[in-house]
Amino acid sequence: MIAVVRRYLRLTVLLCGVSMHRLTAYRMDFAVGVASFVIRVGGQIALIGLVYRYVDDLAGWGYHQALFLLGFSLLSRALDRLFTDQLWILAWQLVRSGEFHRYLIRPVNPLYLLLSERFMYPEGIGELALGLAITLASAGALDLHLDVAQWLLFVPMVVCGAVIHASIKTLIASCSFWSVSSLPVLSAVHQLGEFGSYPLGLYHPALQAVLTWVLPFAFTAYIPARYLLFGAVDGLIWLLPVTAVAAAVAYGVFRIGVNRYEMTGS
Repeated sequence: MIAVVRRYLRLTVLLCGVSMHRLTAYRMDFAVGVASFVIRVGGQIALIGLVYRYVDDLAGWGYHQALFLLGFSLLSRALDRLFTDQLWILAWQLVRSGEFHRYLIRPVNPLYLLLSERFMYPEGIGELALGLAITLASAGALDLHLDVAQWLLFVPMVVCGAVIHASIKTLIASCSFWSVSSLPVLSAVHQLGEFGSYPLGLYHPALQAVLTWVLPFAFTAYIPARYLLFGAVDGLIWLLPVTAVAAAVAYGVFRIGVNRYEMTGS
């Protein structure tokens, strides 16, 4: 087991290096990818600023606290995007075109082989840098001082958030094994995930329940940020179980889908 983990870690480092070399070879594509993301996040920040011109707080969250939540949400999203963006291609066309078979004829886990084709996606790099900048700037404006436990949990919480994002994406993309294409559903769920970048108290209780226990985007940013800002641990104790269950369900559905996959003959 340890040898297998080491093998995949070495492969990941090697493939990330290859991807970074490709990005530097096509600098304009890299710059356009990063710039487009910066513009989109800039729009989100402007919208938050516009709203807070008329209200003092939203669901108990002040302006800089809302920005901290937005920045933290970008960190887990970025980590997910850096390594799993190829799932969009699975949802879109790999099953319909019959191309998925090429992931089944090599001595590597087919899910890993699929993901490895698009490591270090440019938008993910921009998202990570911007998320880190927004998080640090808003923490400075709040004069936020984390205790030892919060510092120790910061990175694991980002990683768990990324795993949850990746799990939900894998689950929805795997539906293409049954429906041929699950891109519209994946796009809709991705948009729903944006709700996790804002205070959960803004939404109807039914939507809060969906975002917490059905599609657990609340665990990717809102619950960790609430712990870092207010010390609330009531939801945090569920972070690891929710992450483990989400990953297990997503991978299980992917494996079932692979076992029933048949080429279309096109």
